[in-house]
Formats: sequence, structure tokens, C-alpha cells
Amino acid sequence: MAPASGQPRTIRVDPARLPGWLERFAARHGEIDAQVAPEAVRCLAPDGAEAEILLRWGPLPAGSDPLGDLVDAVGRERTVGVLLVRRKAHAVGVFQGSRLLLGRHDSHYVQGRTKAGGWSQQRYARRRSNQADRAFAEAAADARELLLPRLDELAGLVLGGDGAGVRAVLGEPGLESLARLAEIGNHPVYPVADPNRGVLEGFGQVFRTVPIRLNELAQAGGER
Repeated sequence: MAPASGQPRTIRVDPARLPGWLERFAARHGEIDAQVAPEAVRCLAPDGAEAEILLRWGPLPAGSDPLGDLVDAVGRERTVGVLLVRRKAHAVGVFQGSRLLLGRHDSHYVQGRTKAGGWSQQRYARRRSNQADRAFAEAAADARELLLPRLDELAGLVLGGDGAGVRAVLGEPGLESLARLAEIGNHPVYPVADPNRGVLEGFGQVFRTVPIRLNELAQAGGER
């Protein structure tokens, strides 16, 4: 469905495509005036088109070439930890750029919700909660084993899956340093339906994409 008139739209661009994307934006709309803020670079064109490029890895260094610095920042192949958590599965990995260096995943049995009422429902809810707690504890154990020994190498920790599950895992004893690492940069908790091996291996392509928010005039220019 097309966005409503006047509403911004966000596209996502692979880091390797960003230089060409900026060139095409300038060719369509005119010379770019780049305004740098801690969380984004606003690309303003003479015709009113605007593209706001979000800085997922933190502020750019001060310099005289903001667009060049932007391209360098998004294209850098950082060593990054990944933690994907849902009640019924989790995955933990270390990436170099978009390449998975090492990873581990596992699935868990957690009962679904029941429509039963009364005492039976309460007993069922307690059992389900206990199963989820064990699942999160297993995810935390894998995070300790795979990520903590490499803490000094990691430029950040990227999260995915269920926000409540991620918070439960990072709240486990001994993972305080990982919780602090997850605060570096401006990444969301990425939506992940099932943290299986294939999802983990492809996740580097997900968290490295560059989000670009376009105003209506930029959308009319056919940016994609």
C-alpha cells in the first residue's frame, strides 16, 4: 500500500549501494546540503526533497566531508554480537560485517495459551512461565559462553526477536556488560519470527541495512 500523501516513508539500502543512492538522489533533486546530527544525517535538496539517513552506529566523527564520513561509517565491517530471543527459540552469534563467524541456536518447549479457567488456568500459567524462564536461562548461558569471552572485540550487541524476552535474558546475572553493550548505537529490537540457523546466518544483512526516511518530494522522485 502506498503511503498517505505527505507522510514520510522509510526505505532500507545495503551499505554498498549507499554511494550510488546518494549520487542518484543528487542527480534527481540537486546538490545535497548535508546536515549532521547525533542520530541522523539530513540530506536537503534545492527542490525540497529530503532524505534523513539514520545513524545506527552512533554519531559521525567531526569532519568537512559528512557524506564521505557517512559512507565510511555504514560500510565499516565491525565485529558485532547478536542475540535473538523468543520464548520458543534463541540464537547467539558473532558477525564480522555481514558474515557469521560463529553462532549457536536452540529451540525450547513452551506451552501455548489455554482457554481454561479457574485453578487449572493458574496452574497452567505457572507451568508456562517456568518453561519460559528455563528457555531464557538457556539463552543467557549461550550468551555467556559465546559473547562474554569476546566482549573486548565487539563494537556493539544487536538484538532481535521479542523485546520482553531479550530484556529477560539480558537481566540474567553476569550479563550486565552485554546489556551495556546493547545500548551502543541506535538499533531497534529487530523483528524475528523464529531464531533458527538460517535466520541467524542472514541476520547480518538485516542489521547492516541503512534506514533512509524520505519526505513526500523525495518519494515523488522515485527513490528506492
